[in-house]
Amino acid sequence: MMNYQEALEYVGSLSVRGIVPGLESIRELCARLGDPQKEVKWIHVAGTNGKGSVLAYVSTILTKAGYKVGRYVSPTIRDYRERIQVDGKMISKKALSEGMGRVKEACDAMVADGLPQPTPFEVETALAFCHFRDKKCQLGVLEVGMGGLLDATNLIEGTLVEIITSIGMDHVKFLGNTLEEIAAQKAGIIKPGSTVVCMDQKPEVLAVVEQKAEAVGAKFVCSRASRASKIRYGLEKQSFQYGNYGKLEISLAGQFQIANAVLAVDACREISEKGFLVSDEAIKQGLLETRWDGRLTVVKKKPLFLIDGAHNEDAAEKLAKSIEFYFTNRRIIYIMGVLRDKDYGRIIELTHSFADQIITITPPDNPRALTALELAQEIAKVHPGVTAAGSLEEAVEMAELLAGKDDVILAFGSLSYLGKLMDVLGTDAKKPNGRG
Repeated sequence: MMNYQEALEYVGSLSVRGIVPGLESIRELCARLGDPQKEVKWIHVAGTNGKGSVLAYVSTILTKAGYKVGRYVSPTIRDYRERIQVDGKMISKKALSEGMGRVKEACDAMVADGLPQPTPFEVETALAFCHFRDKKCQLGVLEVGMGGLLDATNLIEGTLVEIITSIGMDHVKFLGNTLEEIAAQKAGIIKPGSTVVCMDQKPEVLAVVEQKAEAVGAKFVCSRASRASKIRYGLEKQSFQYGNYGKLEISLAGQFQIANAVLAVDACREISEKGFLVSDEAIKQGLLETRWDGRLTVVKKKPLFLIDGAHNEDAAEKLAKSIEFYFTNRRIIYIMGVLRDKDYGRIIELTHSFADQIITITPPDNPRALTALELAQEIAKVHPGVTAAGSLEEAVEMAELLAGKDDVILAFGSLSYLGKLMDVLGTDAKKPNGRG
């Protein structure tokens, strides 16, 4: 049996396979593992941004409603095991090692039979399915890795509810060059007899999702955040009224979180319609207790230090609106690190004007990372106050030296470096929650 370190090394060794869209490999792998995905009822979450937050709201609400709930997310912030959780608890190192051992045996047998080696995401997805089966989860909430139609998570059948969050331009190399093409890939998760709950957004996106629902005989529900009223915004608590629930509170920051929370409430209503009853109290408690690191998360107070995983155009647009709303007339220092395959030019364009100083870093241990120097050179075209840092430690030290007690430090970009940045901040940083 492999130990935990060997399990991580095994997945790491598969990264040369990269991204290979399609369901043939995951179908064969899961068949060899006894089709664990058939033992659980699913809620499937697709979209460009907001997937993680909405998944966190829904799975916390369903746990509060008394169900045993598996959740599968990527990428993670601090611990690899955050990807696979049951009732908010990370998979144990023992369960991960044993499960990975079984998955590796099935992969090795496939390769011996002349079939391709499954990708890291396929291996992790199969492991999640097995863990949820072993733990006898009643419900599983799955985050699509990329797209939808050809994503490994789309092996599941008989989904209760699909949730479509905000859709924007991302992964265009794989998903298409227009919003309609990307929306068609995301809508590929919709199954006959299910209900799809789609966030209110651009008409061309809604049209694609609604047409797909109609084509396969699924119910279509548009979730309209505009129906929320008496909204009170805040960095550590926000509240709003919606439907018959009275006052609902959330602990996640960002104006866009109201729309995410409304989407989660509408999804839980539809899950109730499918026979998994969710009380108003479970919705209230679940929303309030949901935590999700890396989405405008306050990690230190003096100076105010926040992290945010804005790594594409849509997320950068939302971040810019939040900065404008929460930090008007505050001096802001950025720490910024991005991946080479993202539209970092557009991210810079949307966010640079709010910063007094920008410190760039190279996201560590990531072959797709854009170097701090390359990012600084791009930013310098539009913003004079930019410096490339040699390490995360140096970036934090520089930011804290530059910041007065009333200033704001905002670290954003690739999620892949934010966990390491929190480790650099050490014991002063808030203890992470909601991902483990």
